[in-house]
Amino acid sequence: MPPVTPPGGDDDDGGAALELLVHGVGGTTPQEMLGDPRTVRVTGDETAAVYRRTDDAEAELHPDRPGDDSRDRPVPEAYVWCNLTSGNGARALWLLLLPFMVANLAHWMQPTTRGLTRTVRVYGVLVRLLALSLTVLLIAAACEVALDLAAWQCAGSSRCSGDKSWLGFLSTDRGGWWSQPGRRLAVAALVPAALTGLLWYLSNRTWSAYESQRPLPAGAEPDPDEPTARPALGMPGFWYGRRLVARLRAAHTAAGFLTVAAALAGAGARYDRRASGPFLEATGRLLELALLAGAAVVVWVVCRRGRCESRLDVKLDRVVVALLPGSALALLALTLLYAAWSRPEWVSAGRLPGDRTFGIIALTQGGLVVALAAVALAMYRRAPDARTAMRGLGGPATAMLACALGGVMTGGVAQRVADWLDGAGTPGEPGGSIDGPPVLLTWQASVIPPLLVVLLAVAAFFAVRTWRGRGAMADAIEAEYPDAEPDTVRTRRIARIRAMAALTDRAPVILGVTSGATLLLGAGALLGAWTTGKVPGRAAAGNPDFVASAAQAAQALGSWLIGVGFILFVTWGRRAYRDPAARRTIGILWDVGTFWPRAAHPFAPPCYAERAVPDLTWRMASWTDRTGGRLVISGHSQGSVLSAAAVWQLPPRTRRRVALLTYGSPLERLYGRWFPAFFGTACLEALSHELHCWRNLWRRTDPIGGPVRVKGGQGLDVDRAALKDPLAYGRTREQPLPAPVLGHSEYQADPAFDHERTALLDRLPPCAVPRQRPDAPLGQGNSGRSSG
Repeated sequence: MPPVTPPGGDDDDGGAALELLVHGVGGTTPQEMLGDPRTVRVTGDETAAVYRRTDDAEAELHPDRPGDDSRDRPVPEAYVWCNLTSGNGARALWLLLLPFMVANLAHWMQPTTRGLTRTVRVYGVLVRLLALSLTVLLIAAACEVALDLAAWQCAGSSRCSGDKSWLGFLSTDRGGWWSQPGRRLAVAALVPAALTGLLWYLSNRTWSAYESQRPLPAGAEPDPDEPTARPALGMPGFWYGRRLVARLRAAHTAAGFLTVAAALAGAGARYDRRASGPFLEATGRLLELALLAGAAVVVWVVCRRGRCESRLDVKLDRVVVALLPGSALALLALTLLYAAWSRPEWVSAGRLPGDRTFGIIALTQGGLVVALAAVALAMYRRAPDARTAMRGLGGPATAMLACALGGVMTGGVAQRVADWLDGAGTPGEPGGSIDGPPVLLTWQASVIPPLLVVLLAVAAFFAVRTWRGRGAMADAIEAEYPDAEPDTVRTRRIARIRAMAALTDRAPVILGVTSGATLLLGAGALLGAWTTGKVPGRAAAGNPDFVASAAQAAQALGSWLIGVGFILFVTWGRRAYRDPAARRTIGILWDVGTFWPRAAHPFAPPCYAERAVPDLTWRMASWTDRTGGRLVISGHSQGSVLSAAAVWQLPPRTRRRVALLTYGSPLERLYGRWFPAFFGTACLEALSHELHCWRNLWRRTDPIGGPVRVKGGQGLDVDRAALKDPLAYGRTREQPLPAPVLGHSEYQADPAFDHERTALLDRLPPCAVPRQRPDAPLGQGNSGRSSG
């Protein structure tokens, strides 16, 4: 094998060589990636940038520096993108938007399809409608807390409002101008309206920073060797979702304002039909008709248009983006005026009218999940793939999980606020000063204990299976180290780590059981709430003692658990604001969950790949075009997914000068199984044939990375045989101390890493692209188009 050409060497020897390192989940520093405390930013900003060692800053201009000990390997560069997901404490609060993020994931989990364009569109419409229902659920929960619990129930009860000075001006005991129920509701409606405005602001701000990043322009002339049918991630518009996010943001913002207006108008119109004159009655009916028309327009906007990936769609639907939320806000203002109209005889009692709203939302979400499952099964049967998780039902199961998370979070808020307002009493029980939240929320909390029992049973099953599987691995582990003296303790430790790593492959079973149980228990809770109209403890009264006691225990424990769950969310976010270590943990969750563009929910945390993929693509194209050199992009963990996505976006001539080295990669194990339409077997095979060379490193002790299971050019396997971990079984002359089990980390410490990187560079063709003048500023290059 010939030696690697020194950086900036002659074209006949292969030209300059560069290794572009891309880190994985959790982030790191350029100093750690490059192994040098002295680094310099080559290009980029404080959010994401490319770094080099200070000594390599101008390596292309000075290839023959005396005393340079790095001339036998490529110049290393580090692309640091961790600040895109976990750069500051405020972003940790994105954890509260978890249901929106999970719903967005469901959109991308569709099965592989062949010729089912209309079915794919139906799948996308169903997911977008389910995402819209989550926005309505969130704003409805805010209305429940502000309008129902605080303004309607507590301010209308002297026992509740007597010791709360902040409710004094709304209290009926004061008899002031604001004490009428409609005016109290109008004041309280400012809270959910402000929440809607905050969500719009956050989405608009991140949209300007993420979705507005232009990808690398396509070449002016088509390449004859380029496949006519491109994978989705190779489409020009895949990482540019500006138009769709703007439309969805307008629709969801309008839906939030309309939800607040509906809560106001519904309560006032119901009273006016019974007791007011014809003017207020007619006004209430007109407002309700206007709200229905607005809701129909919102649904039409959500359903009408999906993503455009085949081309770079730079247009904006300015009429929809401006008029839809503006009209909804104007309608809300009219509703506020209507609700504040004087009604001296109106008295608030019980719960706010319209408490069946949560039941209608739950029923709608359940119907959408079932319909989504039917569509996903039809898609999977058309093109079945044994590696696809849950036979194509991963998307519907994830959508069900999003609905469950939304229910837990909204129910937890309502339960805890009701307990706080009632003080020593229990809402809805004898001695309580308020009736509390709708009965359905209590029923939903009561099914959490049975769900936990199911999950504990699944966990126990896999714990036993893992323990048994550990023993079966002993002989195979000792056979990998034939020259070492067997050590039972050492073998068991390695076997335990391997068995734990294999649990990742059991995730489809866990998600399937969780989502199925959640759907059945949720349906039971809805049926119980609507048929009895009572909380579970009261509904079970008169049944055998065991049933009544179980219902009361589930109600009490569920209420406690749902409140604790929400408090944990808030506490975790606050801790992450102050503790960088906790912030990094939350960042890992976001690195995985926010890789995908916001195709279903505009209020989900932003997609960092819409910045990172263009960054990597521009860097690779500009460097190879300027230097004519060879480049290996080296991605670890989530960085390997970004690397593959960036390579897909390269022009064909540039792609031929780039090699891909992945290690600890979830490309097939996670993304290929859960997102088969974009990273399935056919997609990865297409990528391996479009690349000049690709190599993948993996370990059996790695819980995240794994083989990609495809062949590259000339029928060679992309995967190298599993790396030994640990490198040494026992103490040796080379390893006098016990070698650690590395698992998902430190792949570059394995000697195989340098060997595979060198082999990839040697397989790349020598310089065949004209260079720019050698003194061109590093990182600026030309327009990014390949000039070969």
